Amino acid sequence: MNRNWKQGLLRWGVPAVLAAVFLAFVLWLNGVDKIPLVSRVGQTFEKGVVTAVLQDNLQPDGTRMGEQKVLVKMTTGIRAGQELETTSSSGYLFGAGCTVGMRVVVIQSVAGDSTITAVYSVDRGGVLLLFAGLYLLALCLVGGKQGVKGALGLLFTFLCILFVYLPMVYRGWSPFWTAVFVCAVTTVVTLWLIGGPSRKTAVAVGGTVAGVVIAGAAASLFSAASGITGWNVSDIESLMTLANAGDVQVGGLLFSGLLISALGAVMDVAMSIASSIQEVYAQNPALSRLELFRAGMRVGRDLMGTDSNTLILAFAGSSASMLVLNYAYDLPLLQVVNSNNIGIAVMQGLSGSFGIVLAVPVTVLLAVWAYTWGHNVPRDP
Repeated sequence: MNRNWKQGLLRWGVPAVLAAVFLAFVLWLNGVDKIPLVSRVGQTFEKGVVTAVLQDNLQPDGTRMGEQKVLVKMTTGIRAGQELETTSSSGYLFGAGCTVGMRVVVIQSVAGDSTITAVYSVDRGGVLLLFAGLYLLALCLVGGKQGVKGALGLLFTFLCILFVYLPMVYRGWSPFWTAVFVCAVTTVVTLWLIGGPSRKTAVAVGGTVAGVVIAGAAASLFSAASGITGWNVSDIESLMTLANAGDVQVGGLLFSGLLISALGAVMDVAMSIASSIQEVYAQNPALSRLELFRAGMRVGRDLMGTDSNTLILAFAGSSASMLVLNYAYDLPLLQVVNSNNIGIAVMQGLSGSFGIVLAVPVTVLLAVWAYTWGHNVPRDP
């Protein structure tokens, strides 16, 4: 009975106390006052439904030019229930090709009886929530109990980025170490949900954090050698405005984003290795530490090949538009190779892969040490 009580305290009591402390920290963290970079007094974003197209901008060749004039029945805001005449531009970033019945988001500025409006975009919030819900449902149905735990871990990670990473960076904390902290916390929670308080979980957490830090170190070395820094990103002008108005360390954002991007792949490798070595050792406790290490490395080599490929392809896919433009303009190879955008993409892909590759031996060593601790292990041949 006493043992069961201790196990229950370890599994639920300690995490409950840590969760309460973490929640208090998050509440304090989000009590920050944001400096308004752009004045939006009187301007709101509201929802509405297009009821009529008064003037269309559709051309005979199917393109759109200029603006549409449409009637929108507002469904939110102080003009809810009213029909407002507004415009919708033909841009790719703002506006929408409005049709009757389309749900849209409207930028609305109200001053007394005067209202100025413009269509901002299609209202796609419901679609985003629907697809996110369908993904979580599929994850739970296919994965069963483990799928539910994975969904909870994914939700926790998303909330940590919103309510921990962003306010910490905004308060002026180092983006790099903030990312390390967030990666460590989300790794502990996610893997604890999947594996519970066990040696396997501890090994996977240690391997994941080590791999993420290695990825950051590799990126820092690449930056020092190549001259690519966080100041070379394409949206640096907007970030400079943010840096001048607050305490955000803009130069570290690139590297912190790399750590978060690499987290999923490194966590997958670490957990797979920790689980595999545990199973191997459970089936054959007579293995020596060297034999167990070799078995773990054989598993790790298979994993590192596929996961490294996945990570590099993910960064390459995110740069597809830039690559197509470079190809279409037939830019000289010397110019392409030495451009900042290509350098950043290469740094992200290779640094993350360094983290995956070197996380393998680290995780294997941790697993061999953790699983054989306190056991009578045969001597290495």
